[in-house]
Amino acid sequence: ENPIKMQNIFIVAAKRTPFGSFGGSLKQLSATDLATVATKAALESGNVDPSVVDSVFVGNVIQSSADAAYLARHVGLQSGVPQTATALTVNRLCGSGFETIIQGATSMAVGHSKVSICAGSENMSAAPFQLDGNDARWGVSLGNGLKMRDSLWDGLTDSYAQVPMGVTAENLAEKYGITRLECDEFAVRSQQAWGEAKKNGVFDLEIAPVEVKGRKGPVVVDTDEHPRPQTTVESLSKLRPVFKKDGVVTAATASGICDGAGSIILATEDAVKEHGFTPLARLVSYQVSGCDPSIMGIGPVPAIQGALSRAGLTLADVDRVEINEAFAAQFLACAKELNLDMSKTNIHGGAISLGHPLGASGSRIIAHLANEFQRS
Repeated sequence: ENPIKMQNIFIVAAKRTPFGSFGGSLKQLSATDLATVATKAALESGNVDPSVVDSVFVGNVIQSSADAAYLARHVGLQSGVPQTATALTVNRLCGSGFETIIQGATSMAVGHSKVSICAGSENMSAAPFQLDGNDARWGVSLGNGLKMRDSLWDGLTDSYAQVPMGVTAENLAEKYGITRLECDEFAVRSQQAWGEAKKNGVFDLEIAPVEVKGRKGPVVVDTDEHPRPQTTVESLSKLRPVFKKDGVVTAATASGICDGAGSIILATEDAVKEHGFTPLARLVSYQVSGCDPSIMGIGPVPAIQGALSRAGLTLADVDRVEINEAFAAQFLACAKELNLDMSKTNIHGGAISLGHPLGASGSRIIAHLANEFQRS
């Protein structure tokens, strides 16, 4: 049933920037800047000459810079790819980083590409406050002033379902009987898992350090800024729920608002042979699934089930599982529905600890797992 024949498509390089905290060290770098850093690092690590790249796909959700409309094109050009290489900016919300890989694979499957940059990037710190263009250009009625809207909050609220994303997690908690304590315990697990992994150098292969301007000269950022590995269940229990009285979602059990990017280099088998690339992993299958927007975070369940079915595999065949930790309650609902083995799931932390720059998280997850093949 899968029209895309992906058995001959490989990941040959994968890098990500550290994830900067909200208003942190990376706040002045645009999504274009961040994706360019990750892409240049990926090209270098995979010994990929930019001149052989023929397509660029970059995921981004909240357009937060003046050049956002040109994002994928500018990332490619700033990374040294030929002007003839095509470029496409993609928005599949929190799955945008994953979607760029699907776009690259699809382009290869139909013979349009041989080497693709597939990146995801987000600067949430720079998400703009907006004026309605009609009001600003053509005026407002007597007694009504110009009103600013926060594009960040709008981006985290589904106007169709009329709920913030946090409420969708509360809905899942209610549906699956997930408690506040379970959410706090999972958040601590994420934080401590990141801390242990960082101590053991687990992220070294995937990280592309970023140079930023400091007060006394250039500063190199090479570590995720959002994690708090010293977090305890006791300290989290004191936080108030954000979206619902007696709810389960707190600031600590939601993913971090952050800035960052990741970049994956895909190549066909012919390109691997022609250019002498060393594959990190092979792309086997994918699945895109829709679900009830009021419980949007359950989407990974049908997606995982579909991807496994297309590949003729089951979860028992898989050594490592990663699900984006949008919220603890959302992750735990997926884990319950899939009956996940937690000993092989998100074992180095996830978005609760590392943060979730919307368009970049899919790229981060892929960069992490691709480099795990090399590291372990």
